[in-house]
Amino acid sequence: MTNVAVISLGCDKNRIDTEHMLYGISCGGYSVSDVSDADVIIVNTCAFIESARQESIDVILSCAELKKTGRLKKLIVTGCLPQKHLAELQAELPEVDAFLGAFEYNKLIDAIEGVGGDKPQDDFETAENGKRMLTTYPHTAYVKIAEGCDNHCTFCTIPSIRGGYRSRKVEDIVNEASSLVSDGVEEIILVAQDVTRFGEDKGENKLIELLSALEKLPLKYIRLLYCYPERVTDELIDKIASSDKIAKYIDIPAQHVSDRILKLMNRRTTGKYIEELVDKLHDRKIVVRTTLMVGFPGESEDDFNKLISFVENHSPEYAGVFAYSKEDGTAAARLTGHIKKADKLKRVKLLGKACALSTARFNASLVGKTIDVLYEDADFEKNLFVGRAPTQSPDVDGRVLFTAQNADVGRIYKVHIDSCDEYDLYGHVISGAEGDSSADEFTQ
Repeated sequence: MTNVAVISLGCDKNRIDTEHMLYGISCGGYSVSDVSDADVIIVNTCAFIESARQESIDVILSCAELKKTGRLKKLIVTGCLPQKHLAELQAELPEVDAFLGAFEYNKLIDAIEGVGGDKPQDDFETAENGKRMLTTYPHTAYVKIAEGCDNHCTFCTIPSIRGGYRSRKVEDIVNEASSLVSDGVEEIILVAQDVTRFGEDKGENKLIELLSALEKLPLKYIRLLYCYPERVTDELIDKIASSDKIAKYIDIPAQHVSDRILKLMNRRTTGKYIEELVDKLHDRKIVVRTTLMVGFPGESEDDFNKLISFVENHSPEYAGVFAYSKEDGTAAARLTGHIKKADKLKRVKLLGKACALSTARFNASLVGKTIDVLYEDADFEKNLFVGRAPTQSPDVDGRVLFTAQNADVGRIYKVHIDSCDEYDLYGHVISGAEGDSSADEFTQ
């Protein structure tokens, strides 16, 4: 039997595409394997920014080296990179046997078998409504509710790669989530380029309707990622705050708080609105993750200092910080006043330090409290169980490490927090108190 390995790069939305591919591969009569045992390797790429493209190229070249040993028979590259840069890749990477764009996964079996691959492309909904092979822990799954983007931020290439915003049908998403829950998934994480725009391309925002339908499923958590600040309405905040199923957590990619920079980014909000929104969310006991960009063309020291002040004064619990990347074909690339790389990296470091201190303050506020923790893994070096609180997304927001006599993956435990560091919480399971009750409120 032919062994096929898939390497998935980039965001959680890319991960979902990979999971659909894995299911299709397994149904095609192939064995899904590790890279070391693979006859065929598929690299599902990201092309969002320069560093992501470079990572994709590095991985492709690394896999190409395996062909020289004779074990690897075929190398296939899929996803955003060939969707945007197909001609260049074909010219520069002759080691690759086939390139498939972001919406050509239905041609994958033909590519593996070496057939021409002339089948028509499936539409988005057909592909998304197919089954998946989860690559997450079995109790957690990402669900993509829409594809593409209409926001047209001046720094972003997503619309040129993924196209305009296309919402899925509410009933299709609920059916997918229901199937995942029946397979043991306890936490559904909703993702899209802009979750808060859901349904608007079809005439009406339907995010609240979707959340209400998902709440009826027998799951523990619904989590919201990628929510644009200007669309986080009072109705949505009320829904999150009052629900016993929606995690008291929201990801809002603010990018900046300087009105001048926000305007240059074509962001439809203001710094004051973002600050007031974060405070409003905190008032409702909702934890905030955000994304902040430094070094956008024309960003002055005063603009940058506004970011530092925002983090220090409004305390988002978690934040990702990255430097602006000049992307060919974007409006921002044509602006004047591009910042030197060394200055961008310096700003990343300074803002990152402020964000780490904000997270550390939040962690310190939890010491002495008892919180719900979803057990997921074990840290054998520290000899501790590892899980997440409802206020922590997988992979990006730190962990809860705890002691217990035993623990079952996917079960929620009451953990008393004894200490913390800059990123993680440490505690112990309260004897006889394991259960599924709601987490204590988090104080700001």
